[in-house]
Amino acid sequence: MKSWSVDFEYAFRQWRFRHVTTGERIIGFKTGTGGTAGVAYLRRMLDVVLFPELWQVRTAM
Repeated sequence: MKSWSVDFEYAFRQWRFRHVTTGERIIGFKTGTGGTAGVAYLRRMLDVVLFPELWQVRTAM
């Protein structure tokens, strides 16, 4: 049985990826909103895990 957190993590990762690629197409590599590094910042966020405990448990199993 899948957990809601796995589904949410998956959907959020897909959204992040689409957000990065849309940003690349629209603003290129300009400064992002709020003064962030734009696409470079979004790319770093692709590696952020929403539920690290979930992955730790899987590794321990």
